[in-house]
Amino acid sequence: MGGWNIIAILLAVCDLIEITVALVLLYLCCLRRKTKKPTSSSDSENFLKLSYQSLVKATDGFSSGNLIGEGSFGLVFKGVLNEGERTVAVKVLNLVRHGALKSFLAECEALRNIRHRSLLKVLSVCSGIDSHGDDFKALIYKFMINGSLDKWLHPSQTVAETMDRPRSLSFSERLNIAIDVSMAVDYLHHHCETPIVHCDLKPSNVLLDDDMVGHVGDFGLVRVLPKASANQSSSVGVKGTIGYTPPEYGMGNEVWTRGDVYSYGILVLEMFTGKRPTDDMFQGTSNLHNFVKAALPERMVDIVDPALVQEVVQGNMLADRNSNDGRARVSTKLRESLISILEVGVACSAELPRKRMDISNVVAELCRIRNKLLVSKR
Repeated sequence: MGGWNIIAILLAVCDLIEITVALVLLYLCCLRRKTKKPTSSSDSENFLKLSYQSLVKATDGFSSGNLIGEGSFGLVFKGVLNEGERTVAVKVLNLVRHGALKSFLAECEALRNIRHRSLLKVLSVCSGIDSHGDDFKALIYKFMINGSLDKWLHPSQTVAETMDRPRSLSFSERLNIAIDVSMAVDYLHHHCETPIVHCDLKPSNVLLDDDMVGHVGDFGLVRVLPKASANQSSSVGVKGTIGYTPPEYGMGNEVWTRGDVYSYGILVLEMFTGKRPTDDMFQGTSNLHNFVKAALPERMVDIVDPALVQEVVQGNMLADRNSNDGRARVSTKLRESLISILEVGVACSAELPRKRMDISNVVAELCRIRNKLLVSKR
């Protein structure tokens, strides 16, 4: 009997070992499947492999018909990949221009680790040799179907433009875009590992998708600030676009986050007045900031974009006809909101940097204005 007991014990131990081995193998198999799962479509978008030849084909040889814009250091073309499956924007760097290579490297470095819904998405980069044997470098972005904010604020007068899209942006669209841009700047200034200064905020660098969401692009002049300081950078050289650069840059000061706030303020004033900061009406000490500041609040209607004035007037007419349904309250809130938004633009574009709003406060204020207006419409 003792011998049978020993055999039974041995068989039980063998069964236990077999079960343990089977469980271990099953675990390892599952673990292997997890580590080798197929790459998602979103991951594949981030790692497009594009050659110079594929970009030539996509843009029809970088033809003028596909030219959709001009960046700080190059031209931007519309391209169609994979037999029409995906439309992209291709920014081809002009490497002959001084600072273009440095711009390319800075933009790649800055965009490598930043992600935000209001920042233009970079799908890939291309670095190689063109058909003439020269260096070729390009950035490939997600295509924004509604183009730049600049083209909406200052539309051309061609028949094609008039037929393709509305003549102007509504008040709510402008406010939403202003909030989108402020959130992007706030992210760059306060929510990255180190503060990032865009250096070239302007309407042509804000792109609109099919939902009219604003995306900040063209990081060719971007500067990453030292970790020890959220103020100044050690970078020198080109610091932005005339009309949007803060006064201190003209005096030799280095770039900093308050410089972006100034540019943002000018952008907001342009969005709601329809006037460029480089308009011929601004001569000598006259500028867009002073023009708006002098008119607020009493003469607000005299300075805002005529399209917005029409929107206010139409709101007043409806209010007069339907004074009992709350439309009068909406019309008043619209006027108050316009004044408040222009005041934000003025505060951001103050000549003295210490008087400018922090971009986080800008986000909070603009969202408060939007929420207040939405409540009044209920």
